[in-house]
Amino acid sequence: MTHSSAPLPTEIDVAVIGAGSAGIAAARRLAKAGVSVIVLEARDRIGGRAHTVHRRLVQHRGGSLDLPLDMGCGWLHSADENRLTDAARNAGFTVDETPPPWNQAPFGMATDERAGFRAAFDAFDERVEAAAARGEDRPASDFFAPADSAEGRWNGRMDAISGALNGAKFAEVSSADYDAYRDTGVNFRVVEGYGALISALGRAAPVVLDCPVARIDRSGPLLKIETVRGAVLAKAVVLTVPTNLIASEAVRFDPPLPETVEAAAGLPLGLASKVHMAVETPGDFPNDGQLWGRTDTAQTGGYHLRPFGRPILEGYYGGDLAWGLEAEGEGAFFDFAVSELVALLGSDFRKRLTPLTTSMWGAETWSRGAYSHALPGHAGDRARLKHPAESRLFIAGEATAPAFYGTCHGAWMEGERAALQAMAALGVDRWLSEPREEER
Repeated sequence: MTHSSAPLPTEIDVAVIGAGSAGIAAARRLAKAGVSVIVLEARDRIGGRAHTVHRRLVQHRGGSLDLPLDMGCGWLHSADENRLTDAARNAGFTVDETPPPWNQAPFGMATDERAGFRAAFDAFDERVEAAAARGEDRPASDFFAPADSAEGRWNGRMDAISGALNGAKFAEVSSADYDAYRDTGVNFRVVEGYGALISALGRAAPVVLDCPVARIDRSGPLLKIETVRGAVLAKAVVLTVPTNLIASEAVRFDPPLPETVEAAAGLPLGLASKVHMAVETPGDFPNDGQLWGRTDTAQTGGYHLRPFGRPILEGYYGGDLAWGLEAEGEGAFFDFAVSELVALLGSDFRKRLTPLTTSMWGAETWSRGAYSHALPGHAGDRARLKHPAESRLFIAGEATAPAFYGTCHGAWMEGERAALQAMAALGVDRWLSEPREEER
């Protein structure tokens, strides 16, 4: 049950701050164990950085098409292990198992070029892995091939892909943390939208919307959570807001927790942005194909062609390019996409594109970015951030996930972990908090 105007409880067992994937997972687990819980969400919706919007596309031959478009996460990564895969099916959502576009040959890219790029990236990954085995934590770009070598010609493209993977170029990414990410290689999608799934899973949770938290007072026997709508006393808190909000002390600890703030600062949110565009005569492109822009720079986009077979293109931009385009405003993304696609496909292509929607996560007050990456030398900050600051304050989200960081299911798993820790602090039997087989 979601409320936007209901009064806050005076006292609660556990207050969960944030109704994204981690917060909803924590609230569901706590509620199943009979723990009294409230979720305090700053936005006017559930889902956090999982957010599906709908656009209606009028087709030239009559009729219209409803398009659920994911503004944030869109892939059930490691779907064979991802708890949300079965959760989606159990909730009546459609899981699409079409292989992702990055597993396909890029549209218009010669076979020998594809092989050369793949070999360069594999060699880079091997060097990073070897360094991690030696205990090194350096800028991942240290392991690029020399720029004037045959392999080094792909460094710009690899940085563009880092923008998609990490929200930042490899010079800003910890090599050890990058190596720690785990992907089983199985990646599915939710046809109705990943954001729609998280929203549906959160409908039964006791969420209070439009209720940003400003301060957590730790000085008394109960934690005092101060919001714009009043204060709540809680025996424990599960904090699931993005690292940029913790690092900037948009949510303030009193007394301060400098080590927690420092750990969050070591895990900033990078930026990966999307623009969805309708395209005329989409049959010119393969379903679920991929097209990349330039090969010599990170200032380029990747394009998912006809996702789900729909008559649209999804442009993807990361790192410095995404931050720069956001600074110019929403229209800058479409303008950039048009200029890049025209250069690739010809001047007539300009007339075939219509903008549908653009993500602006960097400018969004309650996100200030897309997902976290560890700065060089800060791979250990994920563990530091998730370690309870005290026996009643637990932090969870994609940024505390050791191997599935940057993902919705990583956040979900961390929310459940924090719920278990909160229950242990409250003396709730562990078996009550374990998911039954049908919930896994």
